[in-house]
Amino acid sequence: MNINTKEHIQSHIPELLIPASSLEVLKTAVVFGADAVYIGGEAFGLRAKAKNFSMEEMAEGIAFAHNRGVKVYVTANILAHNEDLAGAKEYFEELKNMKPESPDALIISDPGMFAIAKEVWPEVEIHISTQANNTNYETYLFWWRLGAKRVVSARELSLEEIRDIRTHIPEEMEIESFVHGAMCISYSGRCLLSNYFTGRDANQGACTHPCRWKYAVMEESRPGEYLPVYENERGTFIFNSKDLCMIEYIPELVEAGIDSMKIEGRMKAALYVATVARTYRKAIDDYLESPEKYRANMDWYRQEIGKCTYRQFSTGFYFGKPSEENQIYDNSTYVSEYTYLGIVEECRDDLVRITQRNKFCVGDLIEIMRPECNDQSVKVEALYDEEMNPVESAPHAKQRLYVRLVDAVSGEAVEVKEHDLLRVEA
Repeated sequence: MNINTKEHIQSHIPELLIPASSLEVLKTAVVFGADAVYIGGEAFGLRAKAKNFSMEEMAEGIAFAHNRGVKVYVTANILAHNEDLAGAKEYFEELKNMKPESPDALIISDPGMFAIAKEVWPEVEIHISTQANNTNYETYLFWWRLGAKRVVSARELSLEEIRDIRTHIPEEMEIESFVHGAMCISYSGRCLLSNYFTGRDANQGACTHPCRWKYAVMEESRPGEYLPVYENERGTFIFNSKDLCMIEYIPELVEAGIDSMKIEGRMKAALYVATVARTYRKAIDDYLESPEKYRANMDWYRQEIGKCTYRQFSTGFYFGKPSEENQIYDNSTYVSEYTYLGIVEECRDDLVRITQRNKFCVGDLIEIMRPECNDQSVKVEALYDEEMNPVESAPHAKQRLYVRLVDAVSGEAVEVKEHDLLRVEA
C-alpha cells in the first residue's frame, strides 16, 4: 500500500464523532460541534443502561442531524449469541427502511452480525467496533476486503502503531480512534468480570463496571496460596483507570492519519457532551486554521475540558503502555466542576423554558453555555411553573419551568437561544 501519510492528512479533515444517549443529547451534540454522532437503538448495542433510542426517536434524531449536515451512526456491536441473530435481521431491515432517512453507518464487531447486515442491507457503510480487537493492519485489510469502510482502532494502540497502519491500508479506508473518555481495564472492552460477579454480561451491553469497585485482599491465607481479593470498606481501587484526554495532542492525532476522533460516553448527560464537543471542535478547527492559534488557545482548552465530569486524565496507550500513574487507587468518584441545570427548549418573550435537571433558585448566579463559546454569567430573576405560577426554587428533577434571566452585572435582558445550556459552578 505505502500510503503517504502527509498526503492523506492534507486531503482528509478529521471528523469529530460524539456519543448520544438520547434524542436531547443528540441534538446537543449536533448543535455544539459534532461532525457525526453515534447512538444505540433499544437492542444490539453495548450500552443497555443508556436511555437509547426508539425507532421514532432515532428517525427524528437522524432528520435533525442530516438537516444540519451531521452524520449518524448506529451501534450494533454486541458479541451476538444464537438467539440474537433473527432479531438482528429484523432490526437491520427496520434501519434500512427508516423514514425519512436511514442512518449513515452501522457499528459492528461480530462477524455474524456483519454478515447479516451485508445480506439485509448490502449498500450500508459498516464501521468495525473496537470490540473486534483491531490492533494491526492485516486486521484492517481483512475487514476492508469484506466490505467495511472504517475500523475503530483498539485503545491499546500507540500513535506510532496507528501511523504504521495508515501506511499499509488503502487511502479510502478510514481509521477511527478514541481520543477522550473512560478507559476499560480489559482488552478492547472484552471483559467477564461483570458476568462473573453479577450475571450481567459486558459483551451484551449490561456491564456493572466492577473495575470501579473497591477491593481488599483477605488477611487469612496459608503460605504458598494466592490471596483472594474481595470488595470491602478497607480496600483499594485496583482496576480504576484514569480517563483518556488528548486535547493537548491534536497535531499528533492528525499526523498519525486518524480520520475520525471519537469521544467515549454513550451514557453521559448533555452537559458533558456539549462541553467535550465544543472544546474538541474548537481545538481541531484552530489547529487546521493555524498550529500557532491552536497552541495559543491551549489554556482555554484545558480549562474548558475540566468543566465536564472526569476521573483525572491520562493519554492512555498513545505514547507507550500505561504505568501505575494511569490508575486511581483512592476513589472512583468523578471530578465535577459544574452542575447541569437544563437545556433551553423554547424562548418566549423574555422567558426560556427548560426541563430542570438540578435544583436552583430565584436570585442564583448561573451561566449560559453557548455553542459559539461566548458564555455569559446571568442571574435568575424569576421562575414560573407550567401554569405560569411564580415559584422561588426548582427542587424537583424533570420539572418543566419558565425562567427569566438577566445579565449578572448590568441586570439587563440577555439573548438566549434554543439548545443553549444552563449550568452552575459546583
